[in-house]
Amino acid sequence: MGETMIRICAVTKENEILYDLSLEETKREDIVWFWLDLCKPTKEEYTYILQDYFKFHPLAIEDCLEYVQRPKVDFYEGYNFLVLHAFSEEGLEPHEIDLFVSDHFVVSFHFSHNKAIERAWDKLGERQRIKRSTLHVTHMIIDQIVDDYFAPVYYIEDHLNAIDDNLTGNITSTVLEEVFDIRTDLSKLRRTIVPMRDLLYRILNSTRFYGGNDHEIYFKDIYDHLLKLSEMIETNRELTADIRDSYFSLNSHHMNNIMKTLTVFSTIFMPLTFIVGVYGMNFDNMPELKWVNGYYVCLAIMALIGGGMMVWFYKKGWFK
Repeated sequence: MGETMIRICAVTKENEILYDLSLEETKREDIVWFWLDLCKPTKEEYTYILQDYFKFHPLAIEDCLEYVQRPKVDFYEGYNFLVLHAFSEEGLEPHEIDLFVSDHFVVSFHFSHNKAIERAWDKLGERQRIKRSTLHVTHMIIDQIVDDYFAPVYYIEDHLNAIDDNLTGNITSTVLEEVFDIRTDLSKLRRTIVPMRDLLYRILNSTRFYGGNDHEIYFKDIYDHLLKLSEMIETNRELTADIRDSYFSLNSHHMNNIMKTLTVFSTIFMPLTFIVGVYGMNFDNMPELKWVNGYYVCLAIMALIGGGMMVWFYKKGWFK
Protein backbone atom coordinates (compact mmCIF):
# COMPACT_ATOMS: atom_id res chain seq x y z
CA MET A 1 0.00 0.00 0.00
CA GLY A 2 2.93 2.32 -0.49
CA GLU A 3 1.84 3.58 -3.92
CA THR A 4 -0.89 5.98 -4.97
CA MET A 5 -4.36 4.53 -4.92
CA ILE A 6 -7.37 6.24 -6.46
CA ARG A 7 -10.57 4.21 -6.50
CA ILE A 8 -14.25 4.86 -7.04
CA CYS A 9 -17.36 2.93 -6.10
CA ALA A 10 -20.87 4.07 -6.95
CA VAL A 11 -24.44 3.22 -6.01
CA THR A 12 -27.15 3.01 -8.66
CA LYS A 13 -30.87 3.79 -8.41
CA GLU A 14 -31.45 0.06 -7.79
CA ASN A 15 -29.09 0.28 -4.77
CA GLU A 16 -26.48 -1.76 -6.62
CA ILE A 17 -22.81 -1.09 -5.92
CA LEU A 18 -20.40 -0.68 -8.80
CA TYR A 19 -16.65 -0.73 -8.28
CA ASP A 20 -13.61 0.46 -10.26
CA LEU A 21 -15.40 3.25 -12.10
CA SER A 22 -13.76 6.24 -13.71
CA LEU A 23 -14.69 9.84 -12.94
CA GLU A 24 -16.50 10.12 -16.27
CA GLU A 25 -18.57 7.02 -15.53
CA THR A 26 -19.89 8.61 -12.33
CA LYS A 27 -21.89 11.01 -14.53
CA ARG A 28 -24.15 8.20 -15.74
CA GLU A 29 -27.86 8.79 -15.16
CA ASP A 30 -28.32 5.58 -13.14
CA ILE A 31 -25.61 6.63 -10.64
CA VAL A 32 -27.17 8.16 -7.53
CA TRP A 33 -23.95 8.86 -5.68
CA PHE A 34 -20.34 7.70 -5.55
CA TRP A 35 -17.36 7.46 -3.19
CA LEU A 36 -13.94 8.55 -4.44
CA ASP A 37 -11.02 7.53 -2.24
CA LEU A 38 -7.62 9.19 -2.73
CA CYS A 39 -4.72 7.57 -0.89
CA LYS A 40 -1.27 9.15 -1.30
CA PRO A 41 -2.14 11.04 -4.50
CA THR A 42 0.53 12.91 -6.42
CA LYS A 43 0.41 16.68 -6.76
CA GLU A 44 -0.92 16.41 -10.31
CA GLU A 45 -3.64 13.97 -9.24
CA TYR A 46 -5.00 15.89 -6.26
CA THR A 47 -4.73 19.21 -8.11
CA TYR A 48 -6.84 17.87 -10.98
CA ILE A 49 -9.39 16.05 -8.81
CA LEU A 50 -9.84 18.51 -5.94
CA GLN A 51 -9.25 21.80 -7.72
CA ASP A 52 -10.08 21.33 -11.40
CA TYR A 53 -12.75 18.60 -11.35
CA PHE A 54 -14.70 19.21 -8.12
CA LYS A 55 -13.64 22.86 -7.71
CA PHE A 56 -13.47 22.62 -3.94
CA HIS A 57 -12.78 25.75 -1.93
CA PRO A 58 -9.05 26.65 -1.78
CA LEU A 59 -9.13 26.76 2.02
CA ALA A 60 -10.49 23.20 2.17
CA ILE A 61 -7.81 22.01 -0.27
CA GLU A 62 -5.17 23.76 1.84
CA ASP A 63 -6.42 21.92 4.94
CA CYS A 64 -6.05 18.64 3.04
CA LEU A 65 -2.43 19.33 2.21
CA GLU A 66 -1.41 20.68 5.62
CA TYR A 67 -1.88 18.83 8.90
CA VAL A 68 -4.76 20.36 10.87
CA GLN A 69 -4.24 20.27 14.63
CA ARG A 70 -7.86 19.52 15.52
CA PRO A 71 -10.73 17.64 13.84
CA LYS A 72 -13.28 20.06 12.47
CA VAL A 73 -16.21 20.50 10.10
CA ASP A 74 -16.65 23.37 7.65
CA PHE A 75 -19.79 24.10 5.67
CA TYR A 76 -19.48 25.12 2.04
CA GLU A 77 -22.12 25.64 -0.58
CA GLY A 78 -23.24 22.21 -1.75
CA TYR A 79 -20.98 20.10 0.48
CA ASN A 80 -19.51 19.65 3.95
CA PHE A 81 -15.80 19.35 4.66
CA LEU A 82 -14.63 17.22 7.59
CA VAL A 83 -11.17 16.80 9.06
CA LEU A 84 -10.88 13.55 11.03
CA HIS A 85 -8.02 12.12 13.06
CA ALA A 86 -7.37 8.37 13.00
CA PHE A 87 -4.62 6.50 14.78
CA SER A 88 -1.73 5.32 12.68
CA GLU A 89 -0.93 1.64 12.38
CA GLU A 90 2.38 2.20 14.19
CA GLY A 91 1.08 3.85 17.35
CA LEU A 92 -1.00 6.64 18.85
CA GLU A 93 0.13 9.40 16.53
CA PRO A 94 -2.94 10.80 14.74
CA HIS A 95 -3.18 10.68 10.96
CA GLU A 96 -5.50 13.02 9.13
CA ILE A 97 -8.40 11.86 6.96
CA ASP A 98 -10.31 14.53 5.06
CA LEU A 99 -13.86 14.07 3.76
CA PHE A 100 -15.86 16.08 1.27
CA VAL A 101 -19.51 15.11 1.63
CA SER A 102 -22.48 16.14 -0.48
CA ASP A 103 -25.72 14.37 -1.40
CA HIS A 104 -24.07 13.13 -4.62
CA PHE A 105 -20.52 12.21 -3.62
CA VAL A 106 -18.05 11.45 -0.86
CA VAL A 107 -14.39 12.23 -1.47
CA SER A 108 -11.94 10.85 1.11
CA PHE A 109 -8.39 12.17 1.07
CA HIS A 110 -5.46 10.84 3.11
CA PHE A 111 -1.69 10.62 2.76
CA SER A 112 -1.31 7.32 4.63
CA HIS A 113 -2.94 3.93 4.44
CA ASN A 114 -5.62 3.49 7.08
CA LYS A 115 -7.44 0.35 8.18
CA ALA A 116 -10.61 2.27 9.07
CA ILE A 117 -11.03 3.36 5.46
CA GLU A 118 -10.41 -0.19 4.26
CA ARG A 119 -13.01 -1.65 6.62
CA ALA A 120 -15.57 0.96 5.63
CA TRP A 121 -14.89 0.25 1.94
CA ASP A 122 -15.38 -3.48 2.50
CA LYS A 123 -18.50 -3.04 4.65
CA LEU A 124 -20.23 -0.87 2.07
CA GLY A 125 -21.30 -3.91 0.08
CA GLU A 126 -22.07 -6.26 2.98
CA ARG A 127 -25.71 -5.35 3.68
CA GLN A 128 -27.77 -5.15 0.55
CA ARG A 129 -31.02 -4.10 2.26
CA ILE A 130 -29.65 -0.91 3.76
CA LYS A 131 -30.60 2.27 1.97
CA ARG A 132 -27.14 3.61 1.32
CA SER A 133 -26.29 7.29 1.05
CA THR A 134 -23.29 9.56 1.28
CA LEU A 135 -24.03 10.10 4.97
CA HIS A 136 -24.16 6.34 5.40
CA VAL A 137 -20.58 6.19 4.11
CA THR A 138 -19.59 9.16 6.27
CA HIS A 139 -21.01 7.44 9.33
CA MET A 140 -19.21 4.20 8.52
CA ILE A 141 -15.85 5.93 8.11
CA ILE A 142 -16.16 7.88 11.38
CA ASP A 143 -17.51 4.80 13.16
CA GLN A 144 -14.53 2.69 12.05
CA ILE A 145 -12.11 5.43 13.11
CA VAL A 146 -13.71 5.62 16.57
CA ASP A 147 -13.70 1.82 16.89
CA ASP A 148 -9.91 1.93 16.60
CA TYR A 149 -9.80 4.23 19.64
CA PHE A 150 -11.13 1.54 21.99
CA ALA A 151 -8.24 -0.94 21.78
CA PRO A 152 -5.50 1.33 23.24
CA VAL A 153 -7.87 2.77 25.86
CA TYR A 154 -8.91 -0.71 27.03
CA TYR A 155 -5.28 -1.86 27.05
CA ILE A 156 -4.21 1.09 29.20
CA GLU A 157 -7.15 0.56 31.56
CA ASP A 158 -6.30 -3.14 32.04
CA HIS A 159 -2.61 -2.31 32.56
CA LEU A 160 -3.41 0.35 35.18
CA ASN A 161 -5.86 -1.94 36.99
CA ALA A 162 -3.15 -4.63 37.13
CA ILE A 163 -0.70 -2.13 38.61
CA ASP A 164 -3.30 -0.87 41.08
CA ASP A 165 -4.30 -4.40 42.17
CA ASN A 166 -0.66 -5.30 42.86
CA LEU A 167 0.07 -2.03 44.62
CA THR A 168 2.08 -2.65 47.81
CA GLY A 169 4.48 -0.75 49.97
CA ASN A 170 7.33 -1.86 47.70
CA ILE A 171 6.55 0.29 44.68
CA THR A 172 9.67 0.53 42.56
CA SER A 173 10.78 3.41 40.39
CA THR A 174 10.19 1.14 37.37
CA VAL A 175 6.47 1.06 38.14
CA LEU A 176 6.45 4.83 38.46
CA GLU A 177 8.14 5.15 35.05
CA GLU A 178 5.44 2.89 33.58
CA VAL A 179 2.76 5.11 35.11
CA PHE A 180 4.33 8.24 33.61
CA ASP A 181 4.56 6.53 30.20
CA ILE A 182 0.89 5.57 30.46
CA ARG A 183 0.01 9.13 31.41
CA THR A 184 1.80 10.35 28.29
CA ASP A 185 -0.19 7.90 26.16
CA LEU A 186 -3.41 9.07 27.81
CA SER A 187 -2.53 12.65 26.92
CA LYS A 188 -2.07 11.62 23.28
CA LEU A 189 -5.41 9.81 23.32
CA ARG A 190 -7.08 12.79 24.92
CA ARG A 191 -5.73 15.20 22.29
CA THR A 192 -7.34 13.06 19.59
CA ILE A 193 -10.56 11.78 21.15
CA VAL A 194 -11.83 14.94 22.85
CA PRO A 195 -11.69 17.07 19.64
CA MET A 196 -13.42 14.22 17.77
CA ARG A 197 -16.14 14.26 20.44
CA ASP A 198 -16.54 18.01 19.98
CA LEU A 199 -16.74 17.47 16.20
CA LEU A 200 -19.60 14.98 16.57
CA TYR A 201 -21.35 17.35 18.95
CA ARG A 202 -21.17 20.11 16.36
CA ILE A 203 -22.48 17.79 13.62
CA LEU A 204 -25.43 16.73 15.80
CA ASN A 205 -26.32 20.30 16.75
CA SER A 206 -25.85 21.92 13.36
CA THR A 207 -28.67 22.64 10.95
CA ARG A 208 -26.21 23.12 8.11
CA PHE A 209 -24.98 19.53 7.95
CA TYR A 210 -26.63 18.14 4.81
CA GLY A 211 -29.07 15.34 5.54
CA GLY A 212 -27.93 15.08 9.15
CA ASN A 213 -31.43 14.67 10.55
CA ASP A 214 -31.96 11.40 8.67
CA HIS A 215 -28.82 9.89 10.19
CA GLU A 216 -28.88 11.63 13.56
CA ILE A 217 -29.38 8.40 15.52
CA TYR A 218 -26.25 6.88 13.90
CA PHE A 219 -24.06 9.89 14.61
CA LYS A 220 -25.52 10.03 18.14
CA ASP A 221 -24.28 6.45 18.64
CA ILE A 222 -20.74 7.50 17.68
CA TYR A 223 -21.00 10.52 19.98
CA ASP A 224 -21.98 8.21 22.86
CA HIS A 225 -18.92 6.06 22.16
CA LEU A 226 -16.69 9.14 22.25
CA LEU A 227 -18.27 10.27 25.51
CA LYS A 228 -17.52 6.85 26.99
CA LEU A 229 -13.93 7.01 25.75
CA SER A 230 -13.47 10.52 27.17
CA GLU A 231 -14.76 9.39 30.56
CA MET A 232 -12.46 6.35 30.51
CA ILE A 233 -9.47 8.55 29.71
CA GLU A 234 -10.26 10.94 32.56
CA THR A 235 -10.80 8.03 34.96
CA ASN A 236 -7.48 6.49 33.95
CA ARG A 237 -5.70 9.83 34.32
CA GLU A 238 -7.07 10.10 37.85
CA LEU A 239 -5.90 6.55 38.55
CA THR A 240 -2.37 7.37 37.35
CA ALA A 241 -2.40 10.40 39.64
CA ASP A 242 -3.53 8.22 42.57
CA ILE A 243 -0.79 5.67 41.88
CA ARG A 244 1.77 8.45 41.59
CA ASP A 245 0.61 10.01 44.87
CA SER A 246 0.66 6.58 46.53
CA TYR A 247 4.24 6.09 45.38
CA PHE A 248 5.35 9.44 46.77
CA SER A 249 3.44 8.84 50.03
CA LEU A 250 4.89 5.36 50.51
CA ASN A 251 8.34 6.58 49.54
CA SER A 252 8.05 9.45 52.00
CA HIS A 253 6.84 7.05 54.71
CA HIS A 254 9.77 4.74 53.99
CA MET A 255 12.23 7.63 54.18
CA ASN A 256 10.66 8.82 57.44
CA ASN A 257 11.17 5.37 58.94
CA ILE A 258 14.82 5.41 57.88
CA MET A 259 15.33 8.90 59.29
CA LYS A 260 13.57 7.88 62.53
CA THR A 261 15.87 4.86 62.92
CA LEU A 262 18.97 6.95 62.25
CA THR A 263 17.75 9.62 64.67
CA VAL A 264 17.17 7.06 67.42
CA PHE A 265 20.66 5.59 67.12
CA SER A 266 22.21 9.04 66.79
CA THR A 267 20.41 10.11 69.96
CA ILE A 268 21.62 7.00 71.81
CA PHE A 269 25.24 7.62 70.82
CA MET A 270 25.20 11.36 71.65
CA PRO A 271 25.79 10.92 75.45
CA LEU A 272 28.19 8.06 74.77
CA THR A 273 30.16 10.27 72.40
CA PHE A 274 30.15 13.01 75.04
CA ILE A 275 31.63 10.67 77.66
CA VAL A 276 34.27 9.39 75.24
CA GLY A 277 35.11 12.96 74.27
CA VAL A 278 35.54 14.08 77.86
CA TYR A 279 37.85 11.22 78.77
CA GLY A 280 39.75 11.58 75.53
CA MET A 281 41.05 15.06 76.42
CA ASN A 282 44.09 13.55 78.32
CA PHE A 283 44.41 16.27 81.00
CA ASP A 284 46.90 15.35 83.75
CA ASN A 285 44.62 16.30 86.64
CA MET A 286 41.58 14.24 85.63
CA PRO A 287 41.01 12.09 88.82
CA GLU A 288 39.19 9.23 87.10
CA LEU A 289 42.15 8.50 84.85
CA LYS A 290 44.09 6.87 87.75
CA TRP A 291 41.31 4.45 88.72
CA VAL A 292 42.31 0.82 88.36
CA ASN A 293 38.80 -0.19 87.23
CA GLY A 294 37.93 3.16 85.67
CA TYR A 295 37.83 1.80 82.14
CA TYR A 296 35.33 -0.92 83.06
CA VAL A 297 33.22 1.46 85.13
CA CYS A 298 33.06 3.87 82.17
CA LEU A 299 32.00 1.08 79.83
CA ALA A 300 29.33 -0.04 82.30
CA ILE A 301 27.96 3.48 82.62
CA MET A 302 27.89 3.87 78.81
CA ALA A 303 26.13 0.52 78.43
CA LEU A 304 23.62 1.50 81.10
CA ILE A 305 22.88 4.82 79.45
CA GLY A 306 22.56 3.28 75.96
CA GLY A 307 20.42 0.37 77.17
CA GLY A 308 18.21 2.66 79.24
CA MET A 309 17.58 4.98 76.29
CA MET A 310 16.74 2.03 74.03
CA VAL A 311 14.22 0.69 76.56
CA TRP A 312 12.70 4.15 76.91
CA PHE A 313 12.45 4.61 73.10
CA TYR A 314 10.93 1.15 72.77
CA LYS A 315 8.22 1.96 75.31
CA LYS A 316 7.54 5.20 73.43
CA GLY A 317 6.97 3.13 70.25
CA TRP A 318 9.83 4.63 68.25
CA PHE A 319 10.96 1.23 66.96
CA LYS A 320 7.57 0.33 65.41
